[in-house]
Amino acid sequence: MIASDAKAREAIQSLPQVAVSDHPHLREHSLEVQIPFLQTVLDDFMLLPIAVGESTAAEVAEVLERVWDGEETVIVISSDLSHYHPYDTARRIDEQTARAIDSLARTDILPEEACGCRPINGMIRAARDHGLTAKRLDLRNSGDTAGPRDGVVGYGAWELR
Repeated sequence: MIASDAKAREAIQSLPQVAVSDHPHLREHSLEVQIPFLQTVLDDFMLLPIAVGESTAAEVAEVLERVWDGEETVIVISSDLSHYHPYDTARRIDEQTARAIDSLARTDILPEEACGCRPINGMIRAARDHGLTAKRLDLRNSGDTAGPRDGVVGYGAWELR
């Protein structure tokens, strides 16, 4: 998450200290993966990492609201979608999840649908509160790119404006 200096400082001061897990799967969505991407697409930015843990959609939306500072605020949420289903099953599950994100109607996306369901659900809630709309940029799984199709992982990308 990137936020303006004043709001970010205020938000940081109100957040508890957290520990970061080094579980291998979590590294896919960690800062070490996100920062090079952000450095490529943004000239200069301030970064405010947020660990969601077991937070509810309402709690995530509340934190996002505290740091939301207008159009210059960019929020990045990283998550896989479904995991290790056969190709056709994964496509069906991921399409259902994608429709929920597309419409910003549901905040009950489950861990089986997206490992980052908690931040996604919070972002959906915050996006609705701000009158945003979601535009699906892509939806694929590992069977579409490089892997076998007997146990795939789903991926999608959205822009909310």
